[in-house]
Amino acid sequence: LTDLNEVIAESDVVYVTRVQKERFENLEEYERVKSAYIINNKMMSKAKTQMIVMHPLPRVSEIEPEVDFDQRAAYFRQMRYGLYVRMALLALVLGKSI
Repeated sequence: LTDLNEVIAESDVVYVTRVQKERFENLEEYERVKSAYIINNKMMSKAKTQMIVMHPLPRVSEIEPEVDFDQRAAYFRQMRYGLYVRMALLALVLGKSI
């Protein structure tokens, strides 16, 4: 996939992560691709009304802060639900009642 604009209108979920600099041996290659996929309001305007955007957080620059106010931005809910799951798993492992 080289252009998210080509598929965002058909997507139900867009899962975004940062381009990980530490995975590149060549810094020039990283610089070339680090901003290849940036989610912003313009891109969101092409997406389905029920599509969601997920991200593991923290973000760098791959999702513009303006998207935070879009109802389809699910990453803060994703973070909150993940917290609850980790709390439940810790309670289970430690033998605590929740």
